[in-house]
Amino acid sequence: MREKVSFISGGVACAAWHYPGTNGGCVVMTGGFGVTKEPGTDRFAERFNAAGFSVLAFDHRCFGESGGEPRQVARIADQLDDWRAAIAYAAALPAVERVAIWSFSLPGGYIVKLASEDLGLSAAIAQSPNVDGPTVTRNASRHQTPGAALRLIGRSILDSLVGGAPRLVALSGPPGTVALLNTPDSLDTNRALDPDKRYTDWQQAIAARSIFPAMFYRPAKYAPQVRVPLMYVVCKDDQSALAAPALKAAARTPDATVLQVPGGHYAPFLDAHEQVVAAELDFLTQHLSGKNQSPSAEKSPQIAN
Repeated sequence: MREKVSFISGGVACAAWHYPGTNGGCVVMTGGFGVTKEPGTDRFAERFNAAGFSVLAFDHRCFGESGGEPRQVARIADQLDDWRAAIAYAAALPAVERVAIWSFSLPGGYIVKLASEDLGLSAAIAQSPNVDGPTVTRNASRHQTPGAALRLIGRSILDSLVGGAPRLVALSGPPGTVALLNTPDSLDTNRALDPDKRYTDWQQAIAARSIFPAMFYRPAKYAPQVRVPLMYVVCKDDQSALAAPALKAAARTPDATVLQVPGGHYAPFLDAHEQVVAAELDFLTQHLSGKNQSPSAEKSPQIAN
């Protein structure tokens, strides 16, 4: 069972699903870059809630059911503020005593930044995280045709300079099309996030002006300052966010747990789903359910394959 709620961030109402829990822990969640709360979190939120955790799954401003204009514009600073507001809202929910955060792709990178701040968190999970925009962008360019790359850059510059109604680009598409990603595993987006085609309101596009800031965003630099236990779920064959930068960030994170799974960017939603859910639930039970809550000492990453 879940209920619709909202909270204010930057003067904008952010829409969320609240799943009441029973064990005092709450997991705050969003989908990936341009992915709304339902396709991005439903399957994991339901499993976390069934294990006793409260969940607050929200849409960033300008996306999904949240307010904000212009639509489909992702400003990293604003989205991080939305996270901070969501965390504060979750902490004030009835019967919530501890809060964790979870996301994937570029917002999975946000997790590293947020976990380095004094937000009263107990744990964090970064799943298939993009923690190094420049490195990821260089790799992604290998899967673009020159013509499509030029059209993407041109649309991004025009949208950034002119403003007004956003000029949209698809979240993913085959090589030769103008899209945020043309990597092979990005083409699994629908199979992973909307296999039954039930999320008909999800607009799978993002404003072109959002792309350049994402290309240069590098949250891996915050890894040494992470203040809470942080679980990295790394897909060994990830071509959209890449495994190597996430593993390097984990090695620099004071209290890191690393789960490596076979497959591409969306493996946690596909063939590795049960393995990932089980590992994440074990991690949350250890750090969020009220059991084993002693302060964690600085240590090397725990790695599971």
